[in-house]
Amino acid sequence: MNEASAREVVLVRAIETRDAERNVLTDADREWATRAAAEVEGDGAPPDRFFARRAALALERVRVKHASVDRVLRAVTWRRWIGWVVAVLALGLGLATNQLGPAQRVNVLAFPLLALLAWNVAMYALLALRLVFGWLLRTPVGPIRASIARLAQGLPGTGGRDRAGLAPAITAFAGDWSRLSARLAAARAARVLHWAAAAFALGAIAGMYVRGLAFEYRAGWESTFLDATQVHAILAFALAPGSMLTAIGVPDAAHLEGIRFSAGPGEIAAPWIHLYAATAAAVVIVPRALLALASGLAERRIAARFPLPFEDAYYARLLRGYRRGAARVRVVPYSYQVPAASVQGLTAVLARVLGPHAETTFAEPAAYGEEDAVPDPGAADVVIALFTLAATPERENQSAFLAALAQRAGGATALVVLIDESAFRSRFAQQPERIAERRRAWQSALEGQRLEPVFIDLAEPDLRRAEAALVAVLDRAAEAQA
Repeated sequence: MNEASAREVVLVRAIETRDAERNVLTDADREWATRAAAEVEGDGAPPDRFFARRAALALERVRVKHASVDRVLRAVTWRRWIGWVVAVLALGLGLATNQLGPAQRVNVLAFPLLALLAWNVAMYALLALRLVFGWLLRTPVGPIRASIARLAQGLPGTGGRDRAGLAPAITAFAGDWSRLSARLAAARAARVLHWAAAAFALGAIAGMYVRGLAFEYRAGWESTFLDATQVHAILAFALAPGSMLTAIGVPDAAHLEGIRFSAGPGEIAAPWIHLYAATAAAVVIVPRALLALASGLAERRIAARFPLPFEDAYYARLLRGYRRGAARVRVVPYSYQVPAASVQGLTAVLARVLGPHAETTFAEPAAYGEEDAVPDPGAADVVIALFTLAATPERENQSAFLAALAQRAGGATALVVLIDESAFRSRFAQQPERIAERRRAWQSALEGQRLEPVFIDLAEPDLRRAEAALVAVLDRAAEAQA
């Protein structure tokens, strides 16, 4: 899946997970997008192709009511011109800021390019440390790279009447995309900065030669603490790459002693300019260009095969419906004859969460005191242990029932603990503290099972809240299985 398709998939995910009222994408729209994508791509298509096609189809429906969705996508698209602008600015800055020295005197120990060389060598060392000890240096995007990324890849706004219904989804999309595209943004920012560093060095070199054509510069040195021998050792090391490229040797200590500014006017600076220019080309321009090319290759690789977390419960649910058809749900009540109203309410909630074609079957209730004789849940994708809030929770009984049910269901099946509040709520509707107290009792009784109970009034379910609670539990179950 390429970057453009991934953006659409992440946006559609944000819409579907935040549009609880189905104002942006109705259930019919979602079902149509899933069915049409499956028909177009076929049963054997890879997941990324299915999700990309489904997102493109879903956005067709979104655009009917929200034409601004394309502006949202463009807002987080990388602006390619940023790289050129930064490189040209760096080149101009290199040309403008380089000064060989006052009064046409060049101090070879305080040469402007010497600091540039030292800075780039320090950056190479930091990059090497990050490569070797990346697990210690968890800073893939530094402040400069982050600034470049923010400049070139903005965040979508949420204002405007057309975007009103999309606002929660846009906010979620901005955060999700920023997190998922962090590696790609880091590669792009690195490419821009490497080219900028090479352009700055090129500008500084060009500035030296331009000024050298118009003025006569004299080279020498002066130091309070260093003698000629020490100066020779420093310059021989720093200018070794340039000396190898130009075959211009670094003068020995005796020669350096003769060009001290305290002893005379120095010498013509041309050989020193050549040495520094060649060294800058070898140490800065060529390595930075190679690093920029490497970052560009990494950028293209990530953009062409953008990684999305398909193990996420949202994708897993869609993929299950694509590959295996409707989700299979097995409801196993515990000491509870489920009323018809609760059956209808649970069916409506599951349709919101797992799709309108979810296959829901109810087992015979497990009898109180016979926790070991748990009905076989069969080959279900989701098993729901259904209790009633009206029953007083007893740690031994419910825990034994859940342990047996989990063993029968197997580790590949999501196990959900659902507590129907309908009977208890109708009895104590005017005493919310009793309802809260009974909820705490059930949470305490099930604490050792590592299963978070979901409380829903199945006779009159709040579909939005019920969907959010059930999706959260299924997401955690999917993460635990991954």
